[in-house]
Amino acid sequence: MNPHFKTFQQQISQPWKFRLFLLRQLPAAFIAGLRLDVFDDQQASVRVRYGWLNQNPFRSMYFAVQSMAAEMSTGLLAFAQIYRRQPGVSMLVVGVEGNFFKKVTGTVHFICNDGQKIQDAIEACLQDGESRTITCDSNGINEDGETVANFRVTWSFKAKARKD
Repeated sequence: MNPHFKTFQQQISQPWKFRLFLLRQLPAAFIAGLRLDVFDDQQASVRVRYGWLNQNPFRSMYFAVQSMAAEMSTGLLAFAQIYRRQPGVSMLVVGVEGNFFKKVTGTVHFICNDGQKIQDAIEACLQDGESRTITCDSNGINEDGETVANFRVTWSFKAKARKD
């Protein structure tokens, strides 16, 4: 595990610091109202509540907001593993697939449990210098415990050249 993971986890787990992170790095996520519920080395859960700023014409949550929350639940796990790494690792979304099962008219939690898979891919990337591509799942669960959407986010990781 990245020795700086805990530092990032402590910073991002404070609600005001998370909102500041969003404002600086992902302003659209800030405006849409994304919030962090759970964040450890194995799981990330991002919450978003249906409202005027993230609605579509059908009186439900816009699919792009759901996609943003799902991607963030996978991306935070990855970002924490590359945070302050030497040598560095670049990360990039190379694919997103989404399936929608129910309208979102309340709060939805997008949960990713692929922390170990992400950590293993990044460690392997650093070991041999080869890029890695993995696909992570994020499930959207509504207030009634029903799955409203499922996303598969494909990430590419590449070790940066060492600076001597």
